[in-house]
Amino acid sequence: MIINTTITDISELDVYLVGGAVRDQLLNRAVKDHDYLVIGATVKQMLSLGFNQVGKDFPVFLHPTTKQEYALARTERKQGQGYTGFACYAEPDVTIEQDLLRRDLTVNAMAKSRHGEIIDPYNGQQDLENRVLRHVSDAFIEDPLRVLRVARFAARYHNYGFTIAPETLELMTKISESGELSALSAERVWQEMQRSLSDDTDSEDKLEQSNPEVFFQVLHQCQALKMIWPELDMLWGVPNPAQWHPEICSGAHTMMVLHQAVLLTKDNANKTAIRFAALCHDLGKGLTTSENWPSHRGHEKAGLPLVEKIAKQLKVPAYCKQLALKVCEHHLHCHKAFQLKASTILRIFDQLNVWRKPQEFEDFLIACKSDFLGRLGFDNRPYPQEQYLKDAMLSAFKINAKSFVEQGLQGIAIKEAMAKARLNAIRTVKEEYKID
Repeated sequence: MIINTTITDISELDVYLVGGAVRDQLLNRAVKDHDYLVIGATVKQMLSLGFNQVGKDFPVFLHPTTKQEYALARTERKQGQGYTGFACYAEPDVTIEQDLLRRDLTVNAMAKSRHGEIIDPYNGQQDLENRVLRHVSDAFIEDPLRVLRVARFAARYHNYGFTIAPETLELMTKISESGELSALSAERVWQEMQRSLSDDTDSEDKLEQSNPEVFFQVLHQCQALKMIWPELDMLWGVPNPAQWHPEICSGAHTMMVLHQAVLLTKDNANKTAIRFAALCHDLGKGLTTSENWPSHRGHEKAGLPLVEKIAKQLKVPAYCKQLALKVCEHHLHCHKAFQLKASTILRIFDQLNVWRKPQEFEDFLIACKSDFLGRLGFDNRPYPQEQYLKDAMLSAFKINAKSFVEQGLQGIAIKEAMAKARLNAIRTVKEEYKID
């Protein structure tokens, strides 16, 4: 290999478009990020051309004008535990084939030259055509983060027909059973989970829509979910009453609920929180003893400590946690709304704090609706409880303290008068819906 030691202009760099941009171009999919690989250059040369170095452990730079990422070709050697335990070698003699060899999947191990030539030493185009996610080399097993990344790719490209190669799934299982997943930081696990939960596009094309339930199904399949979220993993095999859950399995039901939550939150600013709440709503069922199956009396409150646990473990954002707790505790109340007394509905409104957090109540209703629709054969059933509770809340929400202050009431008397007026407002809505 001839190394250029006299680079004086950016145009003289041997640059290739790499990774996801090449993959998505070949799939005719919108490209979000353009990452570039530089062959035969040094850190000193990149800095002299005006690039800004951003990688402490890896030689990654920002272009002086476009601010796009450019990385020097490198090899990596495992020398410690976890996804950070690698020694990096990034000298000018590293070839493009060597750099691509260190990547996770063959479909991500392709490069494109300035002239449009595809460099594909590991048959990524063939796997792309066959819709297979396959590891590049046995070095795949050295990085536990790849288990989560492959699961996320399986979710993102599910609608394209991609599946994980059996030998790759076998390596993912081996990583899970090795205990290496415990070396991943909570922030990194949540980052991958959050990316999967929110990985939508603005396109109406179904192919562009992600299926985060596939992310969790894959993690369950390769034994990773029991390592990073055992309370969710244990729902598989826990039965529900067939009358309300023809799908029977609580794990399968939770995945169906997540899928419905995705369909209902495409344009919702709080979609990640709603989808996380969908995952958490039935965690308590995993605590039901087998002699009580398929009944799960009290699973709502039983699940609250489990929501608290995973939120603390993964450092989940506060709003995600708050909404998940409310959905976990009150989703059955939402389903039984037409059977509840006006006083019970008012008490639930107080517990949900709808007076100060009306938007959170909207998100709560979406999560509960997702729970109802996320059952075998239920996906097209009506869910009038949503509009009924919304109307009841809006009617009660109109009651404010001003009119009672004007009547001369003070302190606790105002609070009692507002509660009575809100109760009457909810009763009026019940009468309009002809509910006894």
